Amino acid sequence: MLLDLNKTLAAQRNGQSDPQAEIERAIDIAQSTRCRHVFIKPTFDEARAVAAQLNIQNTPLGGLAVSIKDLFDVAGQTTSAGSIVLCNAAPATQDGPVVCRLRRAGAAFIGRTNMSEFAFSGVGVNPHFGTPVNACETDLPRIPGGSSSGAAVSVATGAAFVGLGSDTGGSIRIPAALNGIVGFKNTARLVPSAGVVPLSTTLDTVCALTRSVADAIVVHELLTRRRVTRSAAPVAAYRLGVASTLMLDGLDSTVACAWQRTLHTLRSAGAHIEEVKLAEINELQEIQRSGGFSAAQSYTWHRHLLQDYGKSYDPRVAARIQRGATMSAGDYIDLHNARCKWINRMETVIQNFDAFLSPTVPIVAPSIAEVAPGAERDEAFYRVNALLLRNTSVINMLDGCAISIPCQTADEMPVGLMVWAGAMCDDPVLNIAFQIEQLLRR
Repeated sequence: MLLDLNKTLAAQRNGQSDPQAEIERAIDIAQSTRCRHVFIKPTFDEARAVAAQLNIQNTPLGGLAVSIKDLFDVAGQTTSAGSIVLCNAAPATQDGPVVCRLRRAGAAFIGRTNMSEFAFSGVGVNPHFGTPVNACETDLPRIPGGSSSGAAVSVATGAAFVGLGSDTGGSIRIPAALNGIVGFKNTARLVPSAGVVPLSTTLDTVCALTRSVADAIVVHELLTRRRVTRSAAPVAAYRLGVASTLMLDGLDSTVACAWQRTLHTLRSAGAHIEEVKLAEINELQEIQRSGGFSAAQSYTWHRHLLQDYGKSYDPRVAARIQRGATMSAGDYIDLHNARCKWINRMETVIQNFDAFLSPTVPIVAPSIAEVAPGAERDEAFYRVNALLLRNTSVINMLDGCAISIPCQTADEMPVGLMVWAGAMCDDPVLNIAFQIEQLLRR
């Protein structure tokens, strides 16, 4: 098992490792076949220079490898958002706020990672730069999940300790679940989104992938510039809910087995778990019937680019962006109002619980061949994409927070357990997830 950020920093303090050795180890992995198509732009020399600084061990990230999704502005680099459409755009003149925060914390940026074009997919395939292969080595190449595909694989393989990414409908949690790592989607308003190519300004969340919940807490504190209120209370101290509507439908056999085993483990440890219908989740399809926030807001940002470079887009991405062209101003205002009312109805129920539990996604990672670019596979792609986003996107519409943690056994494909709650409940979610993680590891 890969050491996490916290354990590696402890080893450095004890003289058992040093930043330069760790960077070289990360670079070796980044250059291996396991990371093919993971990095759009490697920055190995920059990472080496950071790791070589004498005072780096006094920083929270200690000169360890951090990858950056190709969605974030880094001074001197072009932000292409996984697309050839922006490849010739002018380089960023300065770091975006979150990049700046990680740099000051001692991050050694190892490279820009691949992603679903313009972050518009939960699958993670990319027709321009290739598709990163899921870090779980099986008999066939499997999808990494998206849109933070390269970020997840970089962390899961050991090429990075932290993968900076974004989550609009599940883009951190989906690849975390499929690659067997941790992905935390904080309450969106807690982290600035300046210097990030937007998909939906309403739903976009800047967050990260890590190897453990403890690491997720450290990175969350750096990104938000706030301290998490820690609690050592066991799972038995919390009231947990399970949303039975939609979120438990159609689980494949591996996910269903891991889900039931996890619930049994938690109940055996004294956890109070109550199944709740949460029928309000079924209302989301009707609320978003006109296209949803991602279509409307991405079309606003892309409409001029589509006129000039439409043929250069991934056709699947372009088709979903174009849905926003038919949304009227009235439809858009109705969507905002309907969401606010829906959140109020949801919070009336979920406020009675400390957090909810759900499978992060209902399936394990399918093969890349099943959903690879090509019109003949579009039907399979849209079916898989909808399944992957089904559970996670509920929390984005809720303006909530959620974390995906691995819950599979060593002989199973990766499966994610999602711990989630409403807005500004980040600390309880992190504390509960930390306790669950310890139970599952034992």
